[in-house]
Amino acid sequence: MSTTSCSTLDWAKVDLSRWPEIIVPPPGPKSDEYHRRCTKYFKGLSGQVKLFPVAFESGKGCTLVDVDGNRYIDFSSGIYVTTLGHCHPKISEAVAKYAKQLMNAHDFTTPIKMKLVEKLAEILPGDLNGFQFYDSGTTAVEAGMRVMRATSGRNEMLSCYYDFHGKTYGSVSLAQIRSQIYGRVRAPGSHMVPRPDVYRPMWTNDDGTIDTDSYLAFYDEYINKATVGDVAGFVLEPIQGWGGSIMPPDDFFPKLRRYCDEKGILLMADEVLTGWGRTGKWLCMEHWGVVPDVVTLGKGFGNGFPVTCVAVREPHKESFEKISASSSYGGNPMACAAALASTEVIEEENLLEYCAELGAHCTKTLNEMKDRHPIIGDVRCRGALMGIELVKDRQTKEPFNAAGEFVYQHAFRNGLAWIPAGHILRMSPPIVMDFDTATKGLELIEEAIGAAEKELT
Repeated sequence: MSTTSCSTLDWAKVDLSRWPEIIVPPPGPKSDEYHRRCTKYFKGLSGQVKLFPVAFESGKGCTLVDVDGNRYIDFSSGIYVTTLGHCHPKISEAVAKYAKQLMNAHDFTTPIKMKLVEKLAEILPGDLNGFQFYDSGTTAVEAGMRVMRATSGRNEMLSCYYDFHGKTYGSVSLAQIRSQIYGRVRAPGSHMVPRPDVYRPMWTNDDGTIDTDSYLAFYDEYINKATVGDVAGFVLEPIQGWGGSIMPPDDFFPKLRRYCDEKGILLMADEVLTGWGRTGKWLCMEHWGVVPDVVTLGKGFGNGFPVTCVAVREPHKESFEKISASSSYGGNPMACAAALASTEVIEEENLLEYCAELGAHCTKTLNEMKDRHPIIGDVRCRGALMGIELVKDRQTKEPFNAAGEFVYQHAFRNGLAWIPAGHILRMSPPIVMDFDTATKGLELIEEAIGAAEKELT
């Protein structure tokens, strides 16, 4: 057990003699009833709900309880959102205070907003000191793109295969479009290129290692031949979330930073999923010593309260004046209170260091799991952001989608609330989770993988 796991985390500690605890096989009768009544009117559910339509009633720390009284260990954090656990006392109190004092004042200055922007300028790397606040990740991404266009005077955008940046037209055009709502056409000037995947590389060196230089060479050729030479920005997730916790080789982002500087292209890191402690740093990009020109923050930034942020470097912050940057809900006092309290909790509880230690513990456990199970092709972990890639054969690396669905449902039935992604299992437990609970969650996954091997192979 890490020495960093001290009394400040005790409020979230899980009693493993009670959690997980399955009283009735889930989804239970009350879940079935609530789900049926809700979905009579509420449509467009995520894949994880469709695979396991349970109705949750409460959460505390690293645990969830459904309406039938079943108790789950939370390995999802509300899909990367409740990074500091459900209902952290300090954050809940901060939101409640402003729910009673001042809910909204449009974009007028408030004392809590002033404190938040000063704190952000203090802790973010480099000269990231220009900010605007929004209420969703996709809105922040759209604003980040507008800033890059205003700053550069250019229009086109580059992004990468399997990245995910939101569900409005501009941000969804940075990713794969599979909906006729958008006419199967990306927004004009949107271009996609491959990014390095160590497990599934497109280019390799003679020794079999991934060749990141070839990716950069391809970007150069693509820009010269497939764009009109009007590229404003390159938008990437530091670690791909929806794509399956895909982590880049360590030399990629430093090389990409130099490439963008040489070409006069702005670099935007979409840290909605990876930022604010999720990987053991304020920004995931800090792992590689890279300061982007534009950063988007969200999800764990307010630990569940809908607050997001666009942060830009000093030379670009006046561009906010050109893009009609304000919004109805962005930066409201409740949102600023949630974000500031979340930031202070990370500092006060030493959670960046603790998350790194938790990640090292989980990495060791995941690698041991891989050694025991032939359908595990690859495991990935950075802090409390993890992935397990299931394959039919380690040589061919053929995705094992049926196993992914089986493992997800099997572990959920045994008390693990988490995230599916086809053949890639995604895990994002709260960073306040103690080591024993993390081990228990991984044991539930390993048990499900063993069952899948017996059932499906």
